[in-house]
Amino acid sequence: MNDNDFEKKLEDAKKILEKLMNPEITLKDSLKAYEDGIGELKGAQKLLEEAELKIQEIQNS
Repeated sequence: MNDNDFEKKLEDAKKILEKLMNPEITLKDSLKAYEDGIGELKGAQKLLEEAELKIQEIQNS
């Protein structure tokens, strides 16, 4: 896991949230942004889970 990947996913999710907060965004664009944001957050969650497993492996060694 690359730490930069996790931070990038969070930063991308923040940018998407800012886009969603724009009152002029269209419904179509907001749905696409929402899907993209959920994807970024799921990816970040997966990276966290992988890190947790690695820590458990190290502790059990």
